[in-house]
Amino acid sequence: MKQRAQIVFYILFYLTLTLLIFSSSILWLQTYLGFIEKEIYKILALNIAESGIEYYRWYLNHFPRDFTDGTGQPGPYEHDFYNRLGEKIGEFELSISPPEEGFSLVKIESLGKLVNSKVSKKIEVFLGRLSLAKYSVLVDDNIRFGEGTVVYGEIHSNKGIRFDGTAYNLVKSSLLTYQDPDHAGCEEWAVHTHINPVDPCPPSNPDPNQLPLRPDIFKAGRLVGVSLQDFVGISQDLAYYKNLAQQNCIYLNFSGVNNYGYELIIRPDGKIDVYLVRKIVKISSCNIYDPYTNPNGSERYSLSSWSISQKSFLRTYDYPQNGVIFVEDNVWISGQINNKKILIASAKFPEDSAKMTNVIINSDLKYTNYDGKDSIGLIAHRNILIGLKRSDILRIDGVLIAQKGRIGRHYYSLGCGSEYKREKIIIFGSLITRKRYGFNWINNQGN
Repeated sequence: MKQRAQIVFYILFYLTLTLLIFSSSILWLQTYLGFIEKEIYKILALNIAESGIEYYRWYLNHFPRDFTDGTGQPGPYEHDFYNRLGEKIGEFELSISPPEEGFSLVKIESLGKLVNSKVSKKIEVFLGRLSLAKYSVLVDDNIRFGEGTVVYGEIHSNKGIRFDGTAYNLVKSSLLTYQDPDHAGCEEWAVHTHINPVDPCPPSNPDPNQLPLRPDIFKAGRLVGVSLQDFVGISQDLAYYKNLAQQNCIYLNFSGVNNYGYELIIRPDGKIDVYLVRKIVKISSCNIYDPYTNPNGSERYSLSSWSISQKSFLRTYDYPQNGVIFVEDNVWISGQINNKKILIASAKFPEDSAKMTNVIINSDLKYTNYDGKDSIGLIAHRNILIGLKRSDILRIDGVLIAQKGRIGRHYYSLGCGSEYKREKIIIFGSLITRKRYGFNWINNQGN
């Protein structure tokens, strides 16, 4: 009996132990499965939140000035999220903070939530609106960079590029090949160089992957056949800035048929002096050519040196709160900005090709700070021009945009006087020009 009782005891002991282990395993398995389920929900919620960010990235690219998700109302903005079967499994909630005045960063918070769970995930990002200012040079025409030119930013042309300098960023063209207007010969790669060894002519069926490697010239490489960049849309921007300036900024109307426009002198103390330009220097003893904006090419373009000979003071403005100045006339600009961001646009509406306006820079236009605190944007309906003479070395800081004309300097002949040459022009910023830009003239060709 004693031995039988011991056997029963051992059987009960091991059965109890097995039951405990089995129960613990079931409990652990349930806990583990619950943990896995919760992690899956977290991943799904994160994916939904990321979808909200990607959605608004797309929306911002197509509607860069709308920060209300198309509603015109304050947020947050909710969107349902469906799986591949068309079943709603969650939603994302967007909170949009518009960029501060003068900046382009939009703050976006996306909260991803599941239908049958309390799990949620939030993502916060800053998205920069697309800006033409990312380019050092953006041009809608054939262009040539001469020897000695050094460019650190990205270069893009909707047509062809001859580049004989040194580029530390990508050089891109929307064409595959083109006929270089500066010389006769075969069609050449749309981005090519004549620095020895000169690029060979492309094959009859050019492949972008066949571009020769020239790391001595194109430090970051070159691309052909890329997408076009839009210049027409700048007209919409000009109309937008005019409306903005008329609301609570600085707006200067047409100066009158007997005047030539306005001069703006930007002061580092937060003031802007405005003058009415009454007369400009006209020269009858020299030839001034510009075949890129003059339809007749070889004929004299203008007798004007774009230097001011008579002006009258109008008033002194404070820097506009939102940084926008709109002038419906020609505008001369110089000075130095300090811890501010300003955009100066020159255009006349309704559009008339015979009355398009210019921006003229004869003296230094500079930043005080080069850490992002200062920025200057200039938009001209036609040209941004450098005048005949004022200083040997001219410095221009800012983003320069010539919508329908060019950025550059006319060709001034020897008859324009002993000071018609400038020693150097230094530009810190971007050149965005519809037609071929150029400050340096070689054999009557601008580069």
